[in-house]
Amino acid sequence: MAKLVLGPVLRHVNATSATVWVETDTSTEVEVAGHRARTFQVGAQHFALVRVEGLAPGTTTEYDVRLDGDPVWPEPDSEFPPCRIRTKSDEDLTHRIVFGSCRAAKPLRPAEEDDLGPDALDAYALRMAKQPQDEWPDALLLLGDQVYADEPTSRTKEWLRKRRGGKDPVDEVLHFREYAQLYHESWGDPEIRWLMSTVPTSMIFDDHDIRDDWNTSRPWREKMAATPWWPERIRAGLASYWVYQHLGNLGPDELDRDELYAKVVAAGGDVQPMLEEFAERADAELDGRKSTWWSYRRDFGRVRLLVIDTRCGRILAGDTRRMVGDEEFDWIERNAEGDYDHLVIGSSLPWLMPHAISHAQSINERAAARPGRRGRFAEQVRQIADLEHWPAFRDSFERLSRFLGRIGRGENAPSTICVLSGDVHHSYAAQGHYAEPTASAIMQLTCSPVHNDPPKFFRPVFRLSWWPPMGRVLRRLADRAGVPADPLTWNRLTGPHFGNSIAVLEVDGRQARFRLESATPDGRGLVEVANLGLPPA
Repeated sequence: MAKLVLGPVLRHVNATSATVWVETDTSTEVEVAGHRARTFQVGAQHFALVRVEGLAPGTTTEYDVRLDGDPVWPEPDSEFPPCRIRTKSDEDLTHRIVFGSCRAAKPLRPAEEDDLGPDALDAYALRMAKQPQDEWPDALLLLGDQVYADEPTSRTKEWLRKRRGGKDPVDEVLHFREYAQLYHESWGDPEIRWLMSTVPTSMIFDDHDIRDDWNTSRPWREKMAATPWWPERIRAGLASYWVYQHLGNLGPDELDRDELYAKVVAAGGDVQPMLEEFAERADAELDGRKSTWWSYRRDFGRVRLLVIDTRCGRILAGDTRRMVGDEEFDWIERNAEGDYDHLVIGSSLPWLMPHAISHAQSINERAAARPGRRGRFAEQVRQIADLEHWPAFRDSFERLSRFLGRIGRGENAPSTICVLSGDVHHSYAAQGHYAEPTASAIMQLTCSPVHNDPPKFFRPVFRLSWWPPMGRVLRRLADRAGVPADPLTWNRLTGPHFGNSIAVLEVDGRQARFRLESATPDGRGLVEVANLGLPPA
């Protein structure tokens, strides 16, 4: 009898259809709500994405999972409510999007877990399970570092030692099966497993899904390319990302057009070589272009979500530095066209940052481009200090800024434009302002970490980076370095907030609200630390 290894994970949901992702231990037919799909094989593992179609808008459908006809989910002794698919009608103008980033798995030893603090997403799931359905979120957006390939838990390190028999580095994963172990550890947590079976979940990677500082710069890529184990690592990392994360981001039309997905489900055998060949192409730069885009679009009623790949999509060839290539940015701009009430940009990396940090990153980019020792020293600073966010890709920062301002001044300007981000291990909200006023409220909403509270010495550093006099000093230095004036100004509305947190963007018609909640020390509850109407009064 086939067994369910991981999932179900509810992924793309629209008014009439849904996709449900599972991993099983052998080849089998997976049935969800009367719809079936055959698993495909990657190495020794098996996966399926079941398309549930013909749903009615504005309805709730409870479901189970069957493998070759045998029920395997929900588990008989589950304490959680039944998992269900909830669709929205076009007339429903209320939506809740839960978001955050940087969720490390729970370590084996309790002392290590104490270092990371309580898991805010666990706490959210526990509370949600006790709430009525109409208070549940409509979407979960995970903004990077879903797994930590370069910082595995002690449990995974012990598993790697046994698996490798002392060969290869045991402190990082290298192979597809080892990446799978990270997902099993992170998503197998009972609370998270139930949450992801019930709330439609979208995802995008950040650096730790592959390796810290992934694609920081061209010298970084060159250094990693010369590392003997790196080619296998990047192939396994991107192949596993396609299976575990990216595939479920795609809607029905996108799945129908996806040539790789069609080949995978039709293969009838092990597709790991096919996926790793695809991953190698996705990592490569081709004359300043990328052959593969991981960015995607989703719509929730009158809310438009555009998720931008700020890691693999970087262009670092020669002297070029782009957060994403020009063709991909053109695609983003085209998909922002339309009539909707709220534009949400998902970016693992913040666009508007503490002023001192923002200016420092733009200064460093200029310095690192210099020839000789000064340039090499600036590059070392860039990698050590993680100076790799939007302001460190100045051309892209300015293009994104101009683009959002243009949308905000347009004929059909949305009520709000919100950039949702993580990565920086503190949470905050900031509002952008342009010399030519916008009809839209333009916001940066950052929630990080969900479960990876850094050492306490980080806190004064981030507080200082928001201190206005420090920002003014760095701006004067930026002027000296020849960094252009910023296309907009911005002010902090709340934060910096520290500790493991989860955020909610709530919309009701053209109104919106940002809530931030931090996990209580026992990990069983959440306490509200920010609650802002958008635009703020």
